Amino acid sequence: MRNEFHETLDSLAVDLADMCGRTSVMMHAASGALLTANLDQADRLQLDLKRLTGLGNTVHDRAYSLLALQAPVAKDLRTVVCALHIAADADRMGALAAHVARAASRRYPDRVVPDDVEELFADMGATAVELADLAQVTVQTGDTMQARRVCDGDDRMDDLHRQLFTHLISPTWRHGVTAAADLVLVGRFYERFADHAVEIARRVYFQTTGTQLSLSADPMPPARPLPG
Repeated sequence: MRNEFHETLDSLAVDLADMCGRTSVMMHAASGALLTANLDQADRLQLDLKRLTGLGNTVHDRAYSLLALQAPVAKDLRTVVCALHIAADADRMGALAAHVARAASRRYPDRVVPDDVEELFADMGATAVELADLAQVTVQTGDTMQARRVCDGDDRMDDLHRQLFTHLISPTWRHGVTAAADLVLVGRFYERFADHAVEIARRVYFQTTGTQLSLSADPMPPARPLPG
């Protein structure tokens, strides 16, 4: 019976890593759609999102079944509870990727992203994909150093987000308020995508160590116990 229980735990980790991997593929496609005004790619991402959500629902069903029938404790309990949260975070990452792709339709057939910020948005897309890939590895391995790398990557996304606002409020901005508002929204999608990747990393860190990964200015902050 316990062997079956741990096999189910292992299968949860496999599916959660798969979900993270799918969000990476989705964001890569979404960023391409945004930069090239490819509406066909945006439509395909809606189907990908449905499949991602379906996998997340499967993870939730198995996790709740384990809680109800196995009454796990200690690390096993952390693993099951974290699985529920990780699946929700990964599903939200997929939705945000779909939002980025849909933004391509705002000015079709023209691009939403002007030439003077194209490189910035390409960097945001690449950073988001890298974070999703790191989250996948973190879930697969339970490696706490990988979890810290995700948090470091989020700092990079925050810096890019600040650069975006610098461009938009610059006196040299010549594309108007509406275009700026569209880009603020898209930038927010990227930022939230990164935030969810960080949440996945923090949950894996807690699952592995029983302590919470502190986010501070120190690149290698000490772990601190969760209350209770």
